[in-house]
Amino acid sequence: MPTRSRIPPYVALIPVFAGVFIAADDQTVIVTILPRVMVDMKIPVSALDRASWTITGYLLGYVAAMPLLGRLSDTWGHRRLYILSLLLFMVASAAVALSPSLPGWFPVEPFPTLVASRIVQAIGAGAMLPISIAIMGDLFPPERRGVPMGLMGASAEAGGVIGPLWGGLMIRYLDWPWVFWINIPLGALVLIGVLLLLRPSPRRHARVDYLGGALIIVSLAALTLALARVDSHDRIMALYFAVFALSSTLLIIRQRTAMEPLLPLSMFRGWPFRAANSTHVLVGGALIIGMVTVPLMANTVLGRTPLEGGLLLVRMTAGIPVGAIIGGLACQRIDFRVPTMTGLALAAVGFLFMSSWELDVADPAMTIHLVITGVGFGLLIAPIALAATNTVEEAHRGTAAAVVTATRLVGMTLGLAALTAWGSARFDGLVAGIQLPFALPGETAAQSQQRALEFGAQVNEAGLTLFTNFFLVAMVLCLVAMVPAAALASRRDRVKI
Repeated sequence: MPTRSRIPPYVALIPVFAGVFIAADDQTVIVTILPRVMVDMKIPVSALDRASWTITGYLLGYVAAMPLLGRLSDTWGHRRLYILSLLLFMVASAAVALSPSLPGWFPVEPFPTLVASRIVQAIGAGAMLPISIAIMGDLFPPERRGVPMGLMGASAEAGGVIGPLWGGLMIRYLDWPWVFWINIPLGALVLIGVLLLLRPSPRRHARVDYLGGALIIVSLAALTLALARVDSHDRIMALYFAVFALSSTLLIIRQRTAMEPLLPLSMFRGWPFRAANSTHVLVGGALIIGMVTVPLMANTVLGRTPLEGGLLLVRMTAGIPVGAIIGGLACQRIDFRVPTMTGLALAAVGFLFMSSWELDVADPAMTIHLVITGVGFGLLIAPIALAATNTVEEAHRGTAAAVVTATRLVGMTLGLAALTAWGSARFDGLVAGIQLPFALPGETAAQSQQRALEFGAQVNEAGLTLFTNFFLVAMVLCLVAMVPAAALASRRDRVKI
């Protein structure tokens, strides 16, 4: 049952929201500081795939350990696991900040140390969001969880929005390690707030399926690594997929035979829980397409600077926390399926508008289309999370929150891999018939220059077609997501206690 306290529950959630914000900020802050990191670590531009491990590694740690830590929070207490996850995040942040200086103290390579520290940092950060959802369930009865869920989603999305801008400011006035050093005092403030304002959560004596947790980690890690290499089609990619298939099979067997499985199969037998996770996978795929395509399109065919491309994306992502709060308010008054369907429809309409962009597209049309898409995605946060967590046993709420959070990230990983593989093939097909502007015998300089300009225009048109196709794919994913969303739990469905 929800814990009772004299402190108003919204006040008690303030430090929890702050921790979620900081963790989300560190997920995206690397985007703007990566060039400086590469210089300090002596990584050439030609080795960008190596540098990308600062991002891939964080995603790996963020997703892989989430279900196990969500279950541990159910048995050890949500507040206790939140504190431990925050401490892990702070220690790993210090390790990331120290990594450039390590060779002077220890005979270790700085970059692998940085990546390993980022993975550990992500494990702590990844646990904080589902545990926060479970803490919110401790403080509020089911019928009042919509607004706090919306605020929590807004905190997470706002952190992701601020991350790149925060990194840019830190780089301008300090150095990139300070992006991570600042996590120590900020984390300490959050820790003090949690200890002072949040009462201990209920603990449930149960066994934790550590073997099942290890199999989930191996399975999700192998899938992430395989998808990161999907465009290479090499033996290593095939090996990762084989490990994923084997570990997933063993996981299913383990969950069927364990006395107290980490992921109880009863949790997946209900349509509402399966529908929430299926919807989230598709939403994650559509979201990552938008987040990658908007700045990439701006920086290439639209001829904008990287800063302009980033600010263009902010117009979409800034709409997400706004939509999250509106969605949370709606969940306390109307059926969960209404804000979900509305959000999917808005996102689909936004992508449809964006698929009509031409090379001369400008404001206010761009901003309107991006804000519509962002608000649409924001509307989905609270109803999908509540539909998943309100219809499972209270003893498994942390686990359910971890699973439904992880499925969106898995969808983003799948979407990014599909975008890379299909996009490369699609672009090759679009430019296949374009003649290279080699100089022809008897051709004047003016004629050669004209043909070069025509070639550039044709390549730009091919790029524009590719990007608008990406937006259409994202639109289709949003429309397809309406099918499982129709089976989401109603706000009036009874919670299993």
